[in-house]
Amino acid sequence: MSARIIDGKAIAVEVRAEAAERVKALQAKGIKPGLAAILVGDDPASHIYVGSKQKACAELGMYSERVELPTDASQTDVLAEIERLNADPKISGMIVQLPVPDHISELALQMAVAPEKDVDCLGPTNVGLMARGKGLLLPATPSGIVELLLRSDIEIQGRHVVVVGRSGLVGMPLAIMLAQKNERANATVTLCHTRTRDMGAYTRQADILVVAAGRLRTVTGDMVKPGAVVIDVGTNRTDEGLKGDVDFEEAKEVAGAITPVPGGVGPMTVAMLMVNTVTAAEAQAAGR
Repeated sequence: MSARIIDGKAIAVEVRAEAAERVKALQAKGIKPGLAAILVGDDPASHIYVGSKQKACAELGMYSERVELPTDASQTDVLAEIERLNADPKISGMIVQLPVPDHISELALQMAVAPEKDVDCLGPTNVGLMARGKGLLLPATPSGIVELLLRSDIEIQGRHVVVVGRSGLVGMPLAIMLAQKNERANATVTLCHTRTRDMGAYTRQADILVVAAGRLRTVTGDMVKPGAVVIDVGTNRTDEGLKGDVDFEEAKEVAGAITPVPGGVGPMTVAMLMVNTVTAAEAQAAGR
């Protein structure tokens, strides 16, 4: 029997509708949340991603600003734009779209973003708060995965979650979040990566398997525990279109539930970025 397909698009619509109601409540007080995105260089994928975020802002009635800088822009140039946006009351949240050119330090930019506007949750202050379980703003993709699970009536507490991939964007923060002591977590977490020996020995133990390795067919059907929930974070561009890190056709015959690519985690990432921007606006309006 084929797995239940977890519809990330439909769940993202729910999340964005809830965020839109919060935007209306802020607008009634004369406050319009705003999201700024800084783009350095001409990476086509980055321009597409930022465009989708701007479109989401417009749909929710939020202000958006797009700052484009050339590939040869200096780190000082980018930091100056960050400081300008930090001081701009129209901007509730800010992202620096990655990747940036090699001559610019990602960490330096992330450290420069004001913590209260760091809606990507990549700056040290918000990463530290997230790790302590005290974060107001949480990383978009990991929090989107948690929402996907909970809104699909998939229990997290007490389950064994195996995360494949240890990036600072997805794998590492998700592992930390799911292991924490709260009602949205309380999982036993195993973190695998490219140096893990016999990865299948770990993935076959997973009640919930999250794959964020950035590589096609990292997980095949024989690496999935029968009845497991499989969350595929991968976005690999191929001649056949967008593909995940999981062999979907094989895994769906073994898993109990699975996310497709596209249409799974991706829409949730944008939705949760919108939620973070609204949350930031609410906190700033309350003086927190």
